[in-house]
Amino acid sequence: METPNAWLEIAVEVEPEVVETVSEILARYGYNGGVVVEQGWVAGDEGPEFQYDPNRPVWLRTYLPLDAQVEETRQRIEHALWHVSQIRPLGPIQTRTLAEEDWANAWKQFYPVLRIGARTVIVPSWLEYQPQPDDIVLLLDPGMAFGTGLHPTTKLCLQLLERLVQPGQQVLDLGTGSGILAIAAAKLGAGAVLALDNDPIAVRVAQENVARNQVGDRVTVAEGSLGAGQAMGHWLSGDFGPATPDPALSATTPQATFDLIAANLIAKVLVLLAPDLAAALKPGGYLVSSGIIDIKEADVVAAFAGAGLRQVERYVEGEWVALVHTR
Repeated sequence: METPNAWLEIAVEVEPEVVETVSEILARYGYNGGVVVEQGWVAGDEGPEFQYDPNRPVWLRTYLPLDAQVEETRQRIEHALWHVSQIRPLGPIQTRTLAEEDWANAWKQFYPVLRIGARTVIVPSWLEYQPQPDDIVLLLDPGMAFGTGLHPTTKLCLQLLERLVQPGQQVLDLGTGSGILAIAAAKLGAGAVLALDNDPIAVRVAQENVARNQVGDRVTVAEGSLGAGQAMGHWLSGDFGPATPDPALSATTPQATFDLIAANLIAKVLVLLAPDLAAALKPGGYLVSSGIIDIKEADVVAAFAGAGLRQVERYVEGEWVALVHTR
């Protein structure tokens, strides 16, 4: 794909509660589905590490190639954001034009070294970092894609993986995005990790990050899903497949294959995939589910219980919930 010579940057400041919603809109229209998340950073006590303040506003940015469609695309974004602003206040939309050489580095300044949990450190691939003893270092080039560890749902999953991954486990990362959870599982000692996503752009970015972290011998990245998920379109399209999943699709779900499943998705998808997730989990294995906004938690809990899963842990950050189930 030929890279454009000039770009239109679209930026908007939002409350933390709508980062996910606005990111989805920008990703739908931005080049390669890319969204830059500029958090409110708080410097650490020493060294290059930062943490973010979840109470500060967040800047979101995406980039459009300056071509014949740019004005129409800009108007579509503004229209979609207007609908969001009727529910939650948004800052004014800001735009600026960037030359190719400026765009190539514009988004990189927003990704510092980030420590999550007790051992996991996310290091952008263009920065240097001297790891501490026992650090699990994830080298990520987000490529303006999702899954950089900034969102509470990803953070909660990483913290749970630190505790739950055991040497030699068979792990599934469903909806892998940038591949961050699959890479973390491999570096924490998993024996084999299957990373699935139904977005081909995410698959490409995840493959690049797996190679960058030198875990390709244990992580396999592929386009696809489990069972009913195979009938779903990209989740941003709102196409979640038929209301009644085809039993033939569920029959293709691998049975009792995984010791640990990480499913950082959204509540509606988790509900639809509950039987397939349960079927793919080994007895005694753990399912880590996240991407659940609090008002939808009861739906997920009911669906998982109906699929024969037992809840053992629950974690909350802001309005986001992560659950741990076993069977």
